[in-house]
Amino acid sequence: MASNWVRILAVSAAGVAGLTAAGLALAAPWNLQAPVTKIASDIHSLHEYVMILVTLIFAGVFGAMFYSVYAHRKDKGYKAAQFHESTTVEIIWTVIPLLILIIIAWPATKVVIAQKDTSQADLTIKATGYQWKWGYDYVKGEGEGIRFVSTLTTPRDQIEGRAPKGENYLLEVDNEMVVPVNKKVRILTTAADVIHSWWIPAFGAKQDAIPGFIRDIHFKAEKPGIYRGQCTELCGKDHGFMPIVVRVVSADEYTKWVGMQKTKVAADAPKNIVAAAETPRQ
Repeated sequence: MASNWVRILAVSAAGVAGLTAAGLALAAPWNLQAPVTKIASDIHSLHEYVMILVTLIFAGVFGAMFYSVYAHRKDKGYKAAQFHESTTVEIIWTVIPLLILIIIAWPATKVVIAQKDTSQADLTIKATGYQWKWGYDYVKGEGEGIRFVSTLTTPRDQIEGRAPKGENYLLEVDNEMVVPVNKKVRILTTAADVIHSWWIPAFGAKQDAIPGFIRDIHFKAEKPGIYRGQCTELCGKDHGFMPIVVRVVSADEYTKWVGMQKTKVAADAPKNIVAAAETPRQ
């Protein structure tokens, strides 16, 4: 009877410790960014699901191990059991991991498939990585024809000197990518020089930008706001200085922004023509 109580207490303690660790992980400030798209929410849920699952597996395996070490130690007269060429053991340690893989792979596969479904987008934007900035071309949908370059605006004295760091240190740009809320946005990624990577954590959107290739990802932001990310592919000495900033606005605000951008393009067109004409031919 006493040994049964010891077993129950050992397993319970391991379970409580595991669940406590999982709870602390959920509450930790270094957890994932708050999601604003369904994809990001699904990724977040999948992350927590797998973390809880592996914590329970950890608690179960180590709880059983610690109990076995304690309850079947040599000074109590126990001898090690022999399981050599045991068909039962072989089946158990093959079937259990297989079941664990299935219950992880099933929801993970659904999320990956949803991430790759870029069909029926309301807006398509090409993001081109340069050393070390991003170029954006609106190639489909309202705003088609708009293009600009987005460059870091953090002052050099904050980076190299002792000036106080700003609120969005190394995550601020001169030209934000602007998109409408609740619209599916397809991002085409490519690069002009080396491999870069376009990443906004709150969108659950991340895709490498590879020279000579067009790859795509999508997002549908459900909440207006400003969302920030960074290039996540080591691309040279200023890799840490090419942030990504996306401003999500209402449909009316987006229409106004598109109008302003097209007016600006029309106003700059004569200047660009003159500049091109005055450029010496090689």
